[in-house]
Amino acid sequence: MAKVDVYNMDGSVTGQMDLSDDIFGIEPNESAIHAVVLNQLANRRQGTHSAKTRGEVRGGGKRPYRQKGTGRARHGSKRSAQFVGGGIIFGPKPRDYGYTIPKKVRRLAMKSALSTKMISQSIIVLDTLSFDEIKTSKMVGVLKALKIDRPALVVLSEKNLIVEKSARNIPSVKTALVNTINVFDIMKYDRFVMTKEAAMKVQEVYV
Repeated sequence: MAKVDVYNMDGSVTGQMDLSDDIFGIEPNESAIHAVVLNQLANRRQGTHSAKTRGEVRGGGKRPYRQKGTGRARHGSKRSAQFVGGGIIFGPKPRDYGYTIPKKVRRLAMKSALSTKMISQSIIVLDTLSFDEIKTSKMVGVLKALKIDRPALVVLSEKNLIVEKSARNIPSVKTALVNTINVFDIMKYDRFVMTKEAAMKVQEVYV
């Protein structure tokens, strides 16, 4: 079991917590992380791009000039691809870029990402995180107390609109729930901050 310090919102250490080696202490599999990140980025693509073919552009009903005698190449339409305003050959059309990754690979990637954060000592556990009102300055104060000056992913055990709205105007901070964290965000943000309850839930979900 790996031990991590547990902090309060003032930045003081209030105790320690054991984190499962099966989740936070494995040998990171970079191949699995890479595969899952690519999958997430592909699934996010809208795929709404579209270019018109020669059958869809306007005009082109008449031959641009006669077949013979001009000395130029023969053409049947001004809307062929070689003309300005013509159609696009093999241009992009709306499509779905999504594909699936095996569940075992996804779980391995998640554990590898969490273990990577543990190895780099980027995991911070809070005993609790709550405010009595929506205040961005309060969230900034907590981050300063924890000496977090780099992009951070804050993981909560359950939905807390006050905390989420207090953090949403900070460009380098993103909040997430235990059931919404993903490999891309874990690897994107330098610091992985979670409440004690969230840490216990993560170990229950991914054990």
